[in-house]
Amino acid sequence: MTSWFHPGVIFFVAAALLPLVSLLPAGQSKQKKSHPLIQTIQQVILIAAPLVAVTVTLNAIFGNTVPTGDYWRFDFISTPITLGVVDKLSLMFSCIFTLMALIGAVYALHVRNTAEHSAAFLYIGSALGVIFAGDYLSLFLFWELMAFSSSYLIFASGTTQSKAAGHRYLLVHIAGGLCLLAGILLHYHESGSMVFTIMDHTHSVGFYLIMTGFILNAAVPPLNAWLTDAYPEATITGAVFMCAFTTKTAIYVLLRGFPGTELLIWLGTIMAVYGVIYAVLENDCRRLLAYHIISQVGYMVAAVGIGSELAFNGAAAHAFAHILYKGLLFMGAGAVIYMTGKRKLTELDGLYKAMPVTLCLYMIGALSISAFPFFSGFVSKSLVIAAAEQDHMAIVTLMLLLASSGTFLHTGLKLPYYMFYGKDSSLNDSPIKRQEPPLNMLIAMSLAAVACITIGVFPQLLYQLLPYPVDFDPYTPVHITTTLSILIFTALGFAVFLRHLDPEDTISLDTDWYYRKGAAVFMWIANHPLSRYEQWMSKASLGLLSAAQYLAKQGLRFDKGLIDATVNGIANLTRRSGQRLRQLQSGIINHYALAMVVGVVAVITFGAVVFDVYLQFFEWLR
Repeated sequence: MTSWFHPGVIFFVAAALLPLVSLLPAGQSKQKKSHPLIQTIQQVILIAAPLVAVTVTLNAIFGNTVPTGDYWRFDFISTPITLGVVDKLSLMFSCIFTLMALIGAVYALHVRNTAEHSAAFLYIGSALGVIFAGDYLSLFLFWELMAFSSSYLIFASGTTQSKAAGHRYLLVHIAGGLCLLAGILLHYHESGSMVFTIMDHTHSVGFYLIMTGFILNAAVPPLNAWLTDAYPEATITGAVFMCAFTTKTAIYVLLRGFPGTELLIWLGTIMAVYGVIYAVLENDCRRLLAYHIISQVGYMVAAVGIGSELAFNGAAAHAFAHILYKGLLFMGAGAVIYMTGKRKLTELDGLYKAMPVTLCLYMIGALSISAFPFFSGFVSKSLVIAAAEQDHMAIVTLMLLLASSGTFLHTGLKLPYYMFYGKDSSLNDSPIKRQEPPLNMLIAMSLAAVACITIGVFPQLLYQLLPYPVDFDPYTPVHITTTLSILIFTALGFAVFLRHLDPEDTISLDTDWYYRKGAAVFMWIANHPLSRYEQWMSKASLGLLSAAQYLAKQGLRFDKGLIDATVNGIANLTRRSGQRLRQLQSGIINHYALAMVVGVVAVITFGAVVFDVYLQFFEWLR
């Protein structure tokens, strides 16, 4: 036994227990609604599982009972498997994952869909499995389980759009998993090792295939469209979990395997600006937030590419902060959708009167993602930008600052303005919508908001969790004045150009256009040229088969009518001749005499015929 326990196991056990609870005698009623006792037990499991996982992780971090090292090791078909790589990086990600699982579980307490809760816990457990995986085999298995379990959170919405988005999400992640698997096999062939560690920058095919599998989950353009396609279609609570785990798990594996890869610097920088630009075009509130996931993850990808200790810490810290404030933003948008049934900005306005608490909590998340001083995004994003400055990357620094300004413009100003303010909407005419969301949703949002402010005010609480020692003060006069100048200038620009920023009820085309159109072209080819070719081949095959059947029938008739008749005739003649010969061997003298006479006559006749032919032949020769 060791003093470390894998927190992912807790979620796997809870995922199995949740549906079993509904089978208890109290739950066996004819009504479709669950018994209150069953609901209570399930809610206890929903809270207890992440609470225990948080306790286990915090004990490992601060209890000084778990030394750094490898745990839960065994051999499988002569391959060493390690399920527990415990160090500061894995424990930090475990801390934020379990904490967000607790917040998300509180947010989802009102949901009665047991399958959705089980899928969410499987998703969290598999993400933790990736975090602690020390070999490529276990990493791949947890990676794929994460994709399949999270896809249910999209299908669970039950709409036509969610089913289509869920299928696309699943297909894209299966493709990414195949790239990862191919890269793992090539890497194993080249190195003979399945240990998951920093890859040598050999730039081999295996190197790029593994990185492709990772950056697909990070939603790096042009492999990003699955995120903005799927997240808005997920359930209200499912989207909160999804925005926290998939992309940040990808950041973790990039930190673990590809730090210092220069290509990632430029991919991440482009990614940060790309998400902001597309957010300008969005009318769907969750789709707009999804594009800002892409933008914020771009900071982390760029920091992984820079690869210095400061950048490494910056990527990890920004992932930690991002999970909290992005979860808060999705919870705020989800609360609005839950109470109104609307999610387009052109359909939402005037809600500040009905949902003032939701608005305040949302704005804490908006100020955090915009990197306002004394909010979490300020102390984490500063590490990334400082790392770019330290390495004299002027273009990268400038583009990241521009992306930060764009984030405040859309997430901190445009979205809350059009969602909560503006002219009063008919939404407020309905009494059922003149209220805040359920209490558990407000509590969850409050927990995330408190965490965002606490980290912003006391950054050392976050910095002490980082992999490398931190000697960085985000609250320098220069940094504060520079950041506030950018934010104030952005706010002025918003006020001046407000009428030009009105959302429009349109659909923006992203890289998903290619596989949507590509799928349409593929289906056209399948339904027309290939289908016609198949029909022609089918008809030709049927014609050949008919001809072969006709020939077979004629052959059978020839066989029976001529061959079999000839053979049978000869056989019958032979049999009758034998019978006659047998009768001649009767021992009667008269029979023998008759046989001798017949034989002499036959020989004389045969000899005469032969002699006549002989004479005619010689006559012809003359």
